[in-house]
Amino acid sequence: MAKTLRILQAFKKDYARLPASIQDKEDKQLEYLLTNPDHPSLNLHPIRGTNCIWEGYIDYHYRFTFEREGDCFVLRKVGTHDVLKKP
Repeated sequence: MAKTLRILQAFKKDYARLPASIQDKEDKQLEYLLTNPDHPSLNLHPIRGTNCIWEGYIDYHYRFTFEREGDCFVLRKVGTHDVLKKP
């Protein structure tokens, strides 16, 4: 299980644009990612057509993408389902 996060600049920009309520939900989901990546609310799965990019759920409309590098989750993008078009 990965134990740390590395946050790419694109994720930081996306996160800053999120409503505060979604930021709060994302923070909770990232805590689950670090402590219990099998938590059902994350619904983690690889994104089809990509090499090693994964998707996680924030809620019905919002998602985040990441890769794993050893013991690190690399956060790539966050936002509405549209972020999956360019994960």
